[in-house]
Amino acid sequence: MEDDEILKYSMQIAMLKQLLNKKLIDEKEYEKIKKELMKEYGVLSDLVI
Repeated sequence: MEDDEILKYSMQIAMLKQLLNKKLIDEKEYEKIKKELMKEYGVLSDLVI
């Protein structure tokens, strides 16, 4: 994945997390959207070091 793709993915995950934190979406919706984003960007794991 190129740098700009990583940045786009990271920004979308951050925005998604904000929606969850503000209770605009629930955990189930968050997980569903996150899985779709991971699939779209070819991210295999969401583990953070």
